[in-house]
Amino acid sequence: MAFRLIPKEESFYDLFEKQSAILREAAAVLVEATSRVETLAPTAQRLERLEHDGDLITHEIMARLNRTFITPLDREDLHRIGTDLDDVLDLMEAATERFILYKVAAIRPEAAEIAKVIQQQVEEVHKMMPKLRHLRHEQIMEHCIEINRLENIGDRLLRDAIAGLFNGTPDPITVIKWRGLYEVLEEATDKCEDIANTVEAIVLKNS
Repeated sequence: MAFRLIPKEESFYDLFEKQSAILREAAAVLVEATSRVETLAPTAQRLERLEHDGDLITHEIMARLNRTFITPLDREDLHRIGTDLDDVLDLMEAATERFILYKVAAIRPEAAEIAKVIQQQVEEVHKMMPKLRHLRHEQIMEHCIEINRLENIGDRLLRDAIAGLFNGTPDPITVIKWRGLYEVLEEATDKCEDIANTVEAIVLKNS
């Protein structure tokens, strides 16, 4: 019977699951931040702490990649998942930071809607991560499909939100400010889709 002298390092799965749990908590904080403007300051601080916690996990993922001889999946795929998870968290934190930097006095409903889309995507990512251990095609693909569907909704919300900025006689500074805020939020939905696409490619490669 064949056996491995050096076992595969399986802790990457644990780290991805921890990172997705942080993402899930951060997405809930983002939804809170975009639903009540008076909570912006404390929620931004909470997101900053979560982003720091996520950075520690990302650093651990990269450190293990550097010192692990046999990885459970292709090294570049593990790197890409870790990087994309970190990017989603960074973008959520950046959104709340910009709300405060731009001195937003009221949250536009379109921003709240995009934040809810991010939260739904992150929930799918969180459910999908434990299934990476087994790479069961049907169980994983349902999450990838839903994440992609939600990203399309995010695109539509972004288009409608930007179009709405030009209703009436818009103030140019307001247009620039809110366009930037919308685009940061929508970029987070794109990064969630990147996670889904990477995982889908992994499943197909290993099926």
